[in-house]
Order: sequence, then structure tokens, then C-alpha cells
Amino acid sequence: MADSGGKKASDLFIECLEEEGCEYVFGVPGEENLDFLDSLSRSTKIKLILTRHEQGAGFMAATYGRHTGKTGVCLATLGPGATNFVTAAAYATLGGMPMLMITGQKPIKKSKQGRFQILDVVAMMGPITKYAHQMASADNIPSRVREAFRLAEEEKPGATHIELPEDIADEHTHAVPLKRSLVRRPNADAKSVRQAVKALEAAKAPVLVIGAGANRTMTGRMLLQFVEKTGIPFLTTQLGKGVIDERHPRFLGCAALSAGDFCHRAIEASDCIVNVGHDVIEKPPFFMRNEGEEGPGPTVIHVSTKSAEVDPVYFPHVEVIGDIANAIWQMKEDIVPSGAWKFEGMLAYRRAELEHTASLAADERFPIFPPHLVEQVREAMPDDGIICLDNGVYKIWFARGYTACRSNTVLLDNALASMGAGLPSAMASAMVYPGRKVMAICGDGGFMMNSQEMETAVRLGLNITVLILNDNSYGMIRWKQANMGFKDWGLTYNNPDFVKYAEAYGANGYRVESAAHLRELLKQCLDAPGVHLIDCPVDYSENDQILNKDIKALSKAL
Repeated sequence: MADSGGKKASDLFIECLEEEGCEYVFGVPGEENLDFLDSLSRSTKIKLILTRHEQGAGFMAATYGRHTGKTGVCLATLGPGATNFVTAAAYATLGGMPMLMITGQKPIKKSKQGRFQILDVVAMMGPITKYAHQMASADNIPSRVREAFRLAEEEKPGATHIELPEDIADEHTHAVPLKRSLVRRPNADAKSVRQAVKALEAAKAPVLVIGAGANRTMTGRMLLQFVEKTGIPFLTTQLGKGVIDERHPRFLGCAALSAGDFCHRAIEASDCIVNVGHDVIEKPPFFMRNEGEEGPGPTVIHVSTKSAEVDPVYFPHVEVIGDIANAIWQMKEDIVPSGAWKFEGMLAYRRAELEHTASLAADERFPIFPPHLVEQVREAMPDDGIICLDNGVYKIWFARGYTACRSNTVLLDNALASMGAGLPSAMASAMVYPGRKVMAICGDGGFMMNSQEMETAVRLGLNITVLILNDNSYGMIRWKQANMGFKDWGLTYNNPDFVKYAEAYGANGYRVESAAHLRELLKQCLDAPGVHLIDCPVDYSENDQILNKDIKALSKAL
């Protein structure tokens, strides 16, 4: 029982974080966090990363979790501090990123401030986290912290939350941290593997679809071995980019558009789809047909850590449930490649896409044409370089046209799809991988939602380049507005002078003046240390024509 003896509860909390291997606490502390902050100041293992907004801290913690597989930790006060975490919590939970949010609270046993700043934060966090808990006793800190980390990292990873009230943080206890347990995911059942292999061997044109759940450490290696042995082509969802090197000759493309792209035609040519790591949070790159109404469609094999969530367009025929890397390894060992498989039609769609993209990327107009921009960024970045996309129409151009050579080198959010995450995710990436080139690619709208973190990046001495695609509007919504036949209205604004804005934070600012100048600036900024901002005017005038009309017409004609 908590008493005046033993150690202070906030000290114990920090010890529990250290036991979990926590390296950073990202956040904006408030009055109700001061006991915790004082205890953190004496830690030799954990560094406080002070940000300028709680949302930025949450995005950074989530991205740390995405890269490392370990829980990223962030800190905020009660009330408005906690509410500023909500978007980041949803970002982590929907995107499958392990994160723990710690928020303060007024004393729960005796408070003299009435309801000032008090919200039921635990109830608020409940629907958007895997676990939300208020600490009511110092004795329970070790078990609650261990549980929060366990659930954050367990498939599917996501956000957890612990509220630490002031009076509990100041209690004393004899409790000690709990050790992490050794956990292995169960292997897939051999009989289900056999059923999947039989379906593949009987098929005429099988294909792999690699989704968000496959973006794990060993899965890419096993999938590559599977593709090398069988020759079965593969495509990815946006969150599956880079799981296998996209320079592979069997790569069919990324399903960035909802339908009608070249890769969708390749799927339509398949009679057996192996859906690896499917996550319902992403719009599926194919719709299953109800055989009772529309006749037989392709056989769909679901390979994941959990069984399929059935909906009107997804109800797989065979499910292989367990550790994905192990399941793919078992399938690789069992399968005998079939001489009857025909892939030429699928690969022809990919060749057509590459030819179409190349013709667009050669356009060196100014303001910069998006396909040309994607090509220039790809040429400037090394294979292990990391691009962190905010949310806008450019995300589609990059998902389709940017060749991902390694996993987690294209960080985009196709789950919550929140604006404002590009810069903080690039900052966290530069902290996790200080020796790699990192670039935040943001629209002017998304950048301004967390641009204050430029100060944090400069203060931390990070090496990042921030590329702002400037069209003075919310370009993604304008594209949708045009596609729906509405007049162009209500989505334009003015921007600050981004060069002076960067310099005001102590960063370096540049403005692109031509396509050739963009090439020079990318090389200059990536080769130099520090924080660099490039203001790049972009021409989105053909978005609707190319993405909604030309691609669909060209792919259909094939």
C-alpha cells in the first residue's frame, strides 16, 4: 500500500519507463506534470524532447514507434494539453504505431480548484486507444505501465494512455518495476498453409497484394524469398510500400488511386489473390464479388496476424493466421511453382504505367509539375533515404511514382490521413536514423499546421530538408472539388514568405525558380547539415485530367 516510506511514485514511473527501454519522452509539460518532470530530470537513460505543440510531440512519438517497433512515449498536461493529443492518438492507432501518452490531472483525492480544466480524459481516449487508464494508486504503476507497453506493441500496434494525477505522482511506494516478458507470435496452422498453397498451385494467374500489416521487420525478407522462388508478381497498398524493393522486375505498382489504375487492371487479370497484411483501415485495392449474385470471382487468400474483418467487399476464401513472416516462409517451403501460371498480361500493365509516368516526368515546366518533382526527389535521395509525406494530393503522385527501395523509407499516412504530420515525422526519423538523409514533403496547408516545430528541429540540431509544395490552396480538396463537377471555390489562401519564415527560426530557406534550380537545391540541402526549407511552387492544373481520366482510359484500353 502507498505510504510515506519507499520511493516517490513519479520516480517509480520513470524507472518503469527505463525498464521498458524508453529513450525519449516527447511533449509539452504542464503544472500537473511537474513531479513527473522533476523525476525525469534525474534520469540518465531518457531524454526529454520539448516540442512547441502536443500534436507534434504525439506525431514524433508515433513515428518513433513505427521505425523501431518500440513504444514511443509522449507527455502532456490535463485538459487542453490532453485534447491536443487526440489527433496523434488516432494517427497511431489507425496507422499501427505503438505509442504511450502520459497526461497529468488534478489531485483525485482532494482538489481545491473545482472543475477547472478538468475533462474525463480517460473516457475521451477510450475509443481511439487500445488502453486508457487513470492511476489511482502508486502501487499499481509497474503493472499499468507494463500493460500499456504490452498492448501498444501487440498486433495491431497502436496508442495507449495513462493519466497520472498530481497526488498519485507525489505518493510513496515500495513497488518496483516489472521486467518485460519474452513474447513470440504463434505460427500459422500447417493445414491452412496447405489449403493456401493448393489454391495457388491450381491458379492460372496468382498475384500478391502487400498491405500495412506486412510492414514488419522480417516479413519483407520472407516475401522476397517467396517471390524469387515462385515468380508471382506483387503490388502494394500505400502503407505496404517498400516491404519489397520496388525495383524488382515482378513489382506491379502501388494502389494509390481508388480504382482504374494500371495495377488495378493487373489485379482484375488475376484468378487468385494473396492478400498479405490486409488492414481494413486502407481502402482495399480490389473488391470481392458475391458469387451468389455475380458469379465466381478470384480466390482470395488472407495472410495476417488476425482473422479477416468481413465486410460487403472483403470475405476471403482461405485464411492463414499467425506470424506473417513465418506463414510466408511455410508457404514458400511447401509450394511447387506451376508451369501453367501466366503473368505476361499483368507485367504488361506495369510496363505501360512506367512508360506513361516517364513521359510525364520529363516535363520540366515551372511551376514544377508533380511527376517531375517525384522523379527529382527520387534521384536526389539515396536508397536508404527517408521521405515523410504530409497529406495532400502529392501523396498520390509519390505513392504511384516514387520507387521505395527499403521498408519505412516512404512514411505516408493512409489510415487517419491527417495533415500536419509530415514535419514531426521527419524530425523523429532524423533522431532514430541520424546517419540517413531525411526529407519532409509537405503541402503549404499541412506544413502550416505544425510549422512551429521548425524551432524544435533547429534547437535539436537535426539534419532534415523540408520541401514545401506551394499552391496557395488546399490542393487535395480542390482536386476532389473539380472531380465532382463543383466550381473552384472556398479553398485558396495566402502564405507567409516561407524563406524568411525558415530564417526566423534559424533554419536555411530557399525558393525554387526552375526545374533545374530544384535539382541544385535538393542536392545542396541534402549534402549540408542543419535544417533546410525549400519553397517549391507546383502546378496542379492537370491533376484531375491525369489522375481521374487519362490513367483510367489508358489502362482500360490495354
